[in-house]
Amino acid sequence: MVVQGKQGGEATEAFDVVVVGAGFAGLYMLCRLRKLGLKAVVIEAGDGVGGTWYWNRYPGARCDVPSFEYSYSFDPEIEQEWNWTERYAAQPEILAYIEHVAERHDLLRDIRFSTRVTAAAYDEPTGRWMVETSMGGRLDCRHLVLAVGPLSSPAIPKIEGLNEFAGDVVHTGRWPKEGIDVRGRRVAVIGTGSSGIQVAPELAKQAGRLYLLQRTPAYSVPSRNRPLTEAEVADLKARYPAIRARAQANRSAISFEVGEQGALEVDEATRRAIYEQRWRDGGLAFAGAFSDIFEDVEANGTAGAFVREKILETVRDPETGRKLLPDTLIGCKRLCVDNGYFEMFNRDNVELVDLRERPLERVTTNGLVVGGEDIPLDAIVLATGFDAITGAHLRIDIRGRGGQNLKDKWRDGPKTYLGIGIAGFPNMFLVSGPGSPAGLANMVTLGEQNVDWIAHCMATLDTRGIREIEAEPQAEDEWVAHVNAVADTSIYPLANSWYIGANVPGKPRVFMPYLDYPAYKARCQQVADSGFPGFRLVADHQAA
Repeated sequence: MVVQGKQGGEATEAFDVVVVGAGFAGLYMLCRLRKLGLKAVVIEAGDGVGGTWYWNRYPGARCDVPSFEYSYSFDPEIEQEWNWTERYAAQPEILAYIEHVAERHDLLRDIRFSTRVTAAAYDEPTGRWMVETSMGGRLDCRHLVLAVGPLSSPAIPKIEGLNEFAGDVVHTGRWPKEGIDVRGRRVAVIGTGSSGIQVAPELAKQAGRLYLLQRTPAYSVPSRNRPLTEAEVADLKARYPAIRARAQANRSAISFEVGEQGALEVDEATRRAIYEQRWRDGGLAFAGAFSDIFEDVEANGTAGAFVREKILETVRDPETGRKLLPDTLIGCKRLCVDNGYFEMFNRDNVELVDLRERPLERVTTNGLVVGGEDIPLDAIVLATGFDAITGAHLRIDIRGRGGQNLKDKWRDGPKTYLGIGIAGFPNMFLVSGPGSPAGLANMVTLGEQNVDWIAHCMATLDTRGIREIEAEPQAEDEWVAHVNAVADTSIYPLANSWYIGANVPGKPRVFMPYLDYPAYKARCQQVADSGFPGFRLVADHQAA
């Protein structure tokens, strides 16, 4: 590690690349940088690797992508040696897998844990980034890679009196390692997104009383999770190349088959039989039952109606079942995958609190006031989601060319080129940033694709003697327009979701992710193969 000098009385260490985040993408980025012979360091806020799977330790935390696909593809040996135990892996198993990869590739020695990047500024005369951290000192680097994750900045609701509550208050995205004891206690879960739908049934098994506070009813499909047999594991390992190839061709980068027919192109009996089969199979493949569910409102309505029927069939109390019925299009908000969520409401110790009928007024020392009624509590669980896709970037004071602040740049919504580069911020790369399929595709697959592209870019710059690469404003504007034009061909913009920032008060309403992974990958490849059109390249002799 090179100490380059002193600046402002603090030591400055020099690197080729600083990577922020030690989740799936950050770890793979480190692997690729080492192969390029570049000196790199990873800065991680947690005291271990894992990213979202380090922080989200709540009971029931589980991936909604099949275990065998929610894994790295870059190391065939790890593919064959690691044995997933369940169809959908739970948080402890996913974290153990990530830790195994980090140890297998000897990555820990280049990661600084329990450290946050607080600021990063681009120095134009030298063409390098100056990075400041919570541990003091500065890191000087040529390239800055932000692998901070699209769902890593918790959204904490502003509820009157929340800080005055005498019991436990915990956000699912910051669950303590030691957990919280809910045995026989009165617990409120606020939120019905993926984390709320996963955590509530698990807490209900132990809590004396559980209140599920629902603002917006959610669509959820059963996972049908189960242990994998030895024969299944062997078969999946043998078919890994085919599974990966099929996933690469799917819009969500998951290998399930999408129906070739539209929902309205078949008769009602056939349509229902197909939905029934997908429902029995479980998982996100339900949304691929027909080719037009995400494009046609009427077709989408058939899928939504089917799920609403299933909710009413599952929940024994008709009034509770009615309150749980979503009134939006299915999939406009992220489709949830559950393990007994609707069945939970048949328990005697569970009560649904519909905030549309009984608004949450405030938190008191001993509980909540909902619709004028006091609800005594021992613990409050905030399953309120994240400041998605942009939140983790904007927590860092990032300043580019001319001292421009990223917060100002994105004041009216995020702007990127390919979700990777930003005009005005040379030699800075995003992994799974806004404008990529972040949140809509298998995040491990997307992360690998982004990292491979960035590594190829860095190698090409060195080969060609390029000092700076920076997205051009026009290319950035055109990409943002393209992302939104693609979104407008779908049903996604028709609901207030975290895809458009609607879950964070004051956040600009802009559709952020790119909808089609194969099309996105092809565009990125075309840009790389064509010499990076849309990026401004400055050679060493030009800079001098």
